[in-house]
Amino acid sequence: MQIITIIIETPKGSIAKFNYDPVNKWFKLKKLLPMGMAFPFDFGFIPNTKGGDDDPLDVIVISEVNSFTGCVMDCRIIGCITAEQTEEGKIFRNDRFIAIPLASQLFATIKELKELPKKMLDDLVIFFITYNDLQGKKFRPLKKLNSIQALKLINQYTYEFD
Repeated sequence: MQIITIIIETPKGSIAKFNYDPVNKWFKLKKLLPMGMAFPFDFGFIPNTKGGDDDPLDVIVISEVNSFTGCVMDCRIIGCITAEQTEEGKIFRNDRFIAIPLASQLFATIKELKELPKKMLDDLVIFFITYNDLQGKKFRPLKKLNSIQALKLINQYTYEFD
């Protein structure tokens, strides 16, 4: 099992979306979600990666934990929802990796995306579609990857510091 370190930007249940600013090394409030909408789980990124949107790879962390912005977690990747995003007429990949913290007890036995309840996975896809739609962006899911495929994709987007 490969352990991936995740940094949380936006905690589960938050209506505030935060972004990490690598230049200033702080988290900044980006926007507020509409009333009635909140992040279903912790949302963060994989350090030392760069995706199709030129940001670090996005990760949703399935857990019973109530974390905080800036929390660092060791996780296992259980899969990925590959996706295309359209923004200002540009189309690019903006995948969503799915992880479980090593410390999780409730989800300790989940090793693959297909082991999550179907409704939970469907709701995550609907969240990402709706979240982007509210910003005038289109999020189009392409396919679901298992843990091995997702880790290979992460490795393609990983870089080392000079």
